[in-house]
Amino acid sequence: MADILRGGQFLVKETKCDAIFTPEDFSEEQIMMRDSVKEFVDKELWANKERFEKKDYAFTEECMRKAGELGFLSVAVPEAYGGMGMGFVNTVLVCDYISGATGSFSTAFGAHTGIGTMPITLYGTEEQKQKYVPKLASGEWFGAYCLTEPGAGSDANSGKTKAVLSEDGTHYKITGGKMWISNAGFCNLFIVFARIEDDKNITGFIVENDPSNGISLGDEEHKLGIRSSSTRQVFFNETKVPVENMLAGRGEGFKIAMNALNVGRIKLGAACLDAQRRNITESVKYANERIQFKTPISSFGAIQAKLAEMATSAYAGESATYRAAADIQKRIEIRQEEGNTHQEAELKGVEEFAIECSILKVAVSEDIQNCSDEGIQIFGGMGFSEDTPMESAWRDARIARIYEGTNEINRMLSVGMLIKKAMKGHVDLLGPAMAVAEELMGIPSFDTPDYTELFAEEKEMIAKLKKSFLMVAGAAVQKFGQELDKHQQLLMAAADMLIEIYMAESTILRTEKLVKKVGEEKAQEQIAMAQLYLYNAVDIITKRGKEGIVSFAEGDEQRMMLMGLRRFTKYVNMPNVVALRDKIAAKLISENQYCY
Repeated sequence: MADILRGGQFLVKETKCDAIFTPEDFSEEQIMMRDSVKEFVDKELWANKERFEKKDYAFTEECMRKAGELGFLSVAVPEAYGGMGMGFVNTVLVCDYISGATGSFSTAFGAHTGIGTMPITLYGTEEQKQKYVPKLASGEWFGAYCLTEPGAGSDANSGKTKAVLSEDGTHYKITGGKMWISNAGFCNLFIVFARIEDDKNITGFIVENDPSNGISLGDEEHKLGIRSSSTRQVFFNETKVPVENMLAGRGEGFKIAMNALNVGRIKLGAACLDAQRRNITESVKYANERIQFKTPISSFGAIQAKLAEMATSAYAGESATYRAAADIQKRIEIRQEEGNTHQEAELKGVEEFAIECSILKVAVSEDIQNCSDEGIQIFGGMGFSEDTPMESAWRDARIARIYEGTNEINRMLSVGMLIKKAMKGHVDLLGPAMAVAEELMGIPSFDTPDYTELFAEEKEMIAKLKKSFLMVAGAAVQKFGQELDKHQQLLMAAADMLIEIYMAESTILRTEKLVKKVGEEKAQEQIAMAQLYLYNAVDIITKRGKEGIVSFAEGDEQRMMLMGLRRFTKYVNMPNVVALRDKIAAKLISENQYCY
């Protein structure tokens, strides 16, 4: 176990399929957990979908209480504080399947279990945890997170809310306003970030929601989607907070906020998965039932192509999310074996894979938007109507690209964090990048390789795609050094290359592992999805790599790199993508649901 890859090392080291965790590896306990969550969602949420669209905030709160009674709010909470104390994969699993019906409940659940409860679990004192976490784990109390301010968006550390120590030193008085606060309308407790004096960094506080203590709320926001998620402004006017309710140390609020975002990012990716599965199932059912030109529209190639691409993205998202979740869990277990506390192990375990968390946040949030958009298109005019589930699914999906740091920020973060890891010696980028530069100067082999083994060419293609990233990123770092972060469009192009490499590799490794288990014959559609995803990834990497190269290289250097990019993105045997889509869609249509 101790030889598992570190975060970001997927780019420079080969991963064997046996080393990753996949949904096909769920234990009996995990399958039971998944099925009980699905039963809750079908019975309580999906069956009452229209109530969430009518801004029934009380119903969201009622469903949250039921989720608490069933234990779903306590999966990640240690047993010592009234939780189930399950591993990180189980946390992601529950987040995945509980989020499929409606973004309103998904947001309430994520805000409470993640940024509402987790900061106390991971940063609180023993007294703070004993006092607050059991109530949050059971659903007796609900939590909210007050970070964003009207003048501050992505710059989380720029808040102006002040915390002033009382003359007798017993409490702080917090004054300021926060906005976009999920669960504000029914929470019992806020995690509030404020600045003490002129500190460089903000400080976190646990603040009980008592209107008589200078706390007031704005009206419910009217939003594009997540309509029954309570979202309000929160105002603090000399709100008294005991000094013992400071979270971690003075000036450590920014660190709390950043680490909460790392966990939130992978959980946000997970929270988009079951929404995709349900959108695909609804789209398949409709396509099978909708008759045009005397035949179901599911028999039309244009519709089949959409269904196949939707399913492929969902399958890839599952593959990468559970791969990363298990890697994080292994790292947490290793740290605990080395003597770290639960807090230290979980914080460092997630931080280790912060790059992968950002990758997943971007990739899966964009996939759910595309999936719901294509769902509307399959439904046609009916898809635009509130009478079908696609309209609300599309609106709910839109926020996912903004939550937990916008996708633009997460793109730049993923590359920036990778370069920082390289500078610290945690990921050797320099050696492989120099090897690629030398390879470009050499004469390429013109031998035709023998790809008799399943996925032999695909795995070689993944290795070549990694070279394409190392070529572009290596040259960019060499040219701009510390100034690279000023070249945002270049960083965005490099990030898209990085994202597609991780997603494509995860999909191929999952499928290779499945084939070893059940044989090629029983995994034909999964093989097709892995090949189709890679084909699409190669296209994206070719386009974004070209953009990156021409943005900073000229003359012979540019010609050399563009030639290298062509070499690294060239198939020997180009897959028949139409045939791949046909195969994937045929299975969906015959099963009348997402069935992978």
